Amino acid sequence: MRVFIIAGEPSGDKLGGALMRGLRQLRPDVAFEGIGGADMQEQGLQSLFPMEELSVMGIAEILPKYRSLMARINETAAAVVRSKPDVLITIDSPDFCLRVARRVKSVSRIRTVHYVAPTVWAWRAGRAKKMAQVIDQVLALFPFEPPLMSVDGMVCDFVGHPVVAEPRATPEEVSAFRAAHEIGTGPMLLVLPGSRRGEVARLASVFGQSIASLKAQHEDLKVVVPAAAPVVELVRAEVSKWPVNATVLDPRGMSLMDAGRLKRAAFQAGDIALAASGTVSLELAAARTPMVIAYKMNWLSFRLIKAMALVDTVTLVNLVSDTRVVPDFLGPECQPDRIAEALLGLLRAPEAQLAAMEVTMQRLGEGGEDPGLRAAKAVLARL
Repeated sequence: MRVFIIAGEPSGDKLGGALMRGLRQLRPDVAFEGIGGADMQEQGLQSLFPMEELSVMGIAEILPKYRSLMARINETAAAVVRSKPDVLITIDSPDFCLRVARRVKSVSRIRTVHYVAPTVWAWRAGRAKKMAQVIDQVLALFPFEPPLMSVDGMVCDFVGHPVVAEPRATPEEVSAFRAAHEIGTGPMLLVLPGSRRGEVARLASVFGQSIASLKAQHEDLKVVVPAAAPVVELVRAEVSKWPVNATVLDPRGMSLMDAGRLKRAAFQAGDIALAASGTVSLELAAARTPMVIAYKMNWLSFRLIKAMALVDTVTLVNLVSDTRVVPDFLGPECQPDRIAEALLGLLRAPEAQLAAMEVTMQRLGEGGEDPGLRAAKAVLARL
């Protein structure tokens, strides 16, 4: 069996590695070609070129590299056609992957599978019909996505979210973390202002003011900020301006395994969390840490997104559990007083969120088959 598989960023590489493991388990004769990072290379892939060339976000960043990216799209599509695989699997990164799929489909009948459905439930629902022109099958992370993606002959299979397969910190690791950082018996607040410089710059001041109001009513409150490696220095600089003391966790200099272990221990040690909007909400849900979500952007961007939005919340726990128990404060609503009030309410009564997290993790496949193996079975079943 021959599989051409493409990932364009670290999260996709992780999905690809798990899928490749599943395919190898079910079909030991499988051979892989394509583009990927460390996880996929660990499964035997020799990347056509470094995946990092594709990890570009934002118009300002893409424009200078437009010609080289288009050349890579053409090079990749030609390699797929020459290879004549049983299936082409593209993972997320739609701007690159779907262009490759379109070129492949224009000159061949190679089966195409795209892993991670676009957020048609949130905005631009027409993307499903457009995808169906070049994609035969979609592998979805969320259980509510298949009905939205099954259009014009394209099929969609729910395979589960990788967050459910992540290891969890042991009680001993959690106790050790709290002891090492002198947490004591008081409440611990996790603060997650994002992994990109723009997010940190926009949110840090608002988060600091929110925490000050919380600290005024809980003097024994401890604040821990797990920082992403690329923004550690910026996080430190912003946190130093806060009116409360906070411990910044710096993963630099650690192995990936140790950094992951530290992060998991922090997430499970926290009593509540204040986080930027994103998939981190699912990581917190997996750790059963109640949260408040906030996000700030420029006024025009917020108005445009709000006008196109099809849902009244961006928080995945709310969407998967079909509740609205996680407060999210977006755009003009991202105000310190409102965030602080929500955090105080969460400390008093976390039960509704904890119940919604149980439902969310169950619906995403916790305790069941590994999502990578489920994805592999779905691919093979449709061939």
